[in-house]
Amino acid sequence: MACGDWRNVTNINRVRLRSQLVENYDTLIKKLTRRLGSSDFAHEALHETFLRLDRVTDVVPVRSPADYIFRTAINVAKDRQKAQNYRVSRSEIDTLLDVSDEAPDPARVVEARSEVEAFKRALSELPERPRRVLESILVEGRSAHEVSAQLQVSLRTVENDLRLALGHCSDRLSYTMIRRLGGPRPRS
Repeated sequence: MACGDWRNVTNINRVRLRSQLVENYDTLIKKLTRRLGSSDFAHEALHETFLRLDRVTDVVPVRSPADYIFRTAINVAKDRQKAQNYRVSRSEIDTLLDVSDEAPDPARVVEARSEVEAFKRALSELPERPRRVLESILVEGRSAHEVSAQLQVSLRTVENDLRLALGHCSDRLSYTMIRRLGGPRPRS
């Protein structure tokens, strides 16, 4: 057998499949459109099928070229549908890219650190008991009753020490202190 004859024998499946696709193109499109629900999708799947026919070998002969082409087109359509489901739309990408950065900018970080340092300095200037009252209530979250029991002073003394400490810190930090009637709010 000559070399050219061998090449013709190995391309039998491809030739049969391509001629079947060309001869039955309109019928295949109608059948695929009914199955896939879209004429455009059917055309795309059949076009991709035509391109895939180049990969067909002659190891096993194709018995029913029309069924083989139709099944390949259906598989192509399924593969495209899966790929479409995994794709992210342009609006989804825009949404993902438009996520605001909630971290403070460097200037705000420096400002906050400066305020913390100023607060620490103001605390260090306080007498020990008002400083402990302020730290216990505002930092540790204890109630005024707990602090009065811990320091063994009256509730009124704790309230006065807290008022003194808050007033001192607000003056040092140039904050306006808002005065409430009835003393500090009870913690729940």
